[in-house]
Amino acid sequence: MDRRTFVAVVGSSLLAIPCIARAQVSAKIHRIGLLESGPSPAADPFGQWGAFREGLRTLGYVEGKSLAIESRSADDKYERLPDLAVELVGLNVEVIVLRTTPAAVAARRVAPTLPIVILSAIDPVGAGLVASLAKPGGTITGLTTLAPDLSAKRVQLLKEVLPRLSRLAVLWNSANPANTAGWRQTEEAARTLGVQLQSRQVEGAKDFERAFGLIAKDRPDALLIVEDALMVGHTKQIADFAIRERLPTMAGSGASVLVNGGLIGYGPNLREMARRGAYYVDKILKGAKPSDLPVEQPTKFELVINLKTAKALGLTIPQSILTRADEIIQ
Repeated sequence: MDRRTFVAVVGSSLLAIPCIARAQVSAKIHRIGLLESGPSPAADPFGQWGAFREGLRTLGYVEGKSLAIESRSADDKYERLPDLAVELVGLNVEVIVLRTTPAAVAARRVAPTLPIVILSAIDPVGAGLVASLAKPGGTITGLTTLAPDLSAKRVQLLKEVLPRLSRLAVLWNSANPANTAGWRQTEEAARTLGVQLQSRQVEGAKDFERAFGLIAKDRPDALLIVEDALMVGHTKQIADFAIRERLPTMAGSGASVLVNGGLIGYGPNLREMARRGAYYVDKILKGAKPSDLPVEQPTKFELVINLKTAKALGLTIPQSILTRADEIIQ
């Protein structure tokens, strides 16, 4: 090889090095972890995890090529959450994505410096997850359902549908610290409207049958479900019980009504919130800090009414409610 050929070959090789480096950088596979308090993300009754994945795809992430997702689920056994979080940390995930306050508390305790995105926090400030919605100030950010602020509206809607409502059973997960604010808001609303509450607390899957037995014995006028991941995972069981006992139900989202035949649902669109959660993950993977990403509040709340269930219960939904509904199931 003469000198000119040697120089040309070496020069071409040197020019190619930056291109190779850029290709290696662009081919990096990001790894995120999903930490679920309830059943596996594959068992996704309201489609939140599916919507989250859709959001990632929209942003250009391709599982198996530019993204790897590791999932761990506690199956409603909250005591397992810390160990599951440890497993995800051991897999070198860059961010943990979850839906519940107990999962967020466990993940932060195990990995105090790892970014965490929560898709549907009930009361992140009250639960101590963030300093404020505008300035989270730590490693956690994401979206809030604003459930405590909606409790009064749900009791009011039930009172409009059932003018003689005097006794209201409230089914809620007392093991989730975020639900305390929701319970207090419900108490205040009920007191204002002259409604007596019957608190029926559960802490896991094993408690539902006991709670159902107490509700059936007390014969309330309606059932209000304080929705969180535990309730979502058992929404069909709850709906079946309510229909069997001829109990009108108010759920924390329209998805409960659409999926399992409840009577009324009022709250934010959980699928849209989960899809929006992908935006937070994308920002963090590109270098943003959770402390700089404000927690988003929903801007639209959906009222869904199931007239088929109303008919089965012998109820007539007032026209004033029907005209405000976003969706009516015939």
